[in-house]
Amino acid sequence: MISKIIVHKVGNRINQESLILSQQPLDLAEEMTELLEDFFLKSFKSEEQYRFYSETYLVNNTVFGAVSEIFGNPTKFVEEAENIAQHLYDITENPRVQSGELFIVYFEGEENADGHKIDSIGIFKTENKNPFLKIFPQGETFDIEKDYGIGLSKLDKGALIYSSSKESGYAVSVVDNNKNGDADYWFENFLKVKQRDDEYFHTQETLSVYKEYITKQLPQEFEVSKADQADFLNKSINFFKEKESFDYEEFTQEVLEDKNVIESFSNFKSDYEQEMQVSISEDFAISEAAVKKQSRGFKSVIKLDKNFHIYVHGDRKMIETGQDERGKYYRLYFEEEK
Repeated sequence: MISKIIVHKVGNRINQESLILSQQPLDLAEEMTELLEDFFLKSFKSEEQYRFYSETYLVNNTVFGAVSEIFGNPTKFVEEAENIAQHLYDITENPRVQSGELFIVYFEGEENADGHKIDSIGIFKTENKNPFLKIFPQGETFDIEKDYGIGLSKLDKGALIYSSSKESGYAVSVVDNNKNGDADYWFENFLKVKQRDDEYFHTQETLSVYKEYITKQLPQEFEVSKADQADFLNKSINFFKEKESFDYEEFTQEVLEDKNVIESFSNFKSDYEQEMQVSISEDFAISEAAVKKQSRGFKSVIKLDKNFHIYVHGDRKMIETGQDERGKYYRLYFEEEK
């Protein structure tokens, strides 16, 4: 629950807008506290998490340093919240970045069975102002006015930093629903975070590199049809849905099967890791959330000119391809029409 909250107004310094700092936290009624808690926290739906980093020493990351001070000594909340707002103001280099209110919030966690609790610090920025109507009595009738305010349906920008794993840059959840043509502003320039090396990351990256291999590299090295590619994609996503843990050798033997294809994929994966500067584990617990998110891009569709789309979901043996005097064709076998 919210134990401390302060709000600052952060303008765009490139556009010569001001930074207006509050001198003390807000004193909220219980109803407003519950309303803001729901508004701030409901946007963090993904299990994807990040961590603070720095090219030199982690302590040189401004936001990491500020939240570390607050976690260590909550009496520094106002001082460090001001430092966070100043940092956000200073890093603005794009005139398209919108000004807005910056909320710094301290959430107290609940104790678990071992008597430990994980607190968190939220940093939330509201940028878009939505029109709304105010209706009020005026004599024997009513009057109506148009005004602008913060809509509660979706948070523009936010970061939720948990007090655990300080030595590796904390665990951080991040949302940015209003990039304004500057994708680096919130994630990189302000927070300076990168994805955590956890089961979500390894599941996501393995599926990503595999899909890229099947759709781009495989047809360059081997003679495969679109139906073959669809079969590879289906078998891979089914493997991830059915297993609790990933083992690289088991995966390649069950899904890729052919030793030449396995060797080709291994080389492609190594090149991918080097190019993207990541290290993908070959043995990890599979994240159901990551599989669910990635599976949306594993729809196996064969597009035939502008006339037909064939959605392939199951047995590769039930579809054949060929060519006769009328052109190329697919032959589909089925037991029941639905």
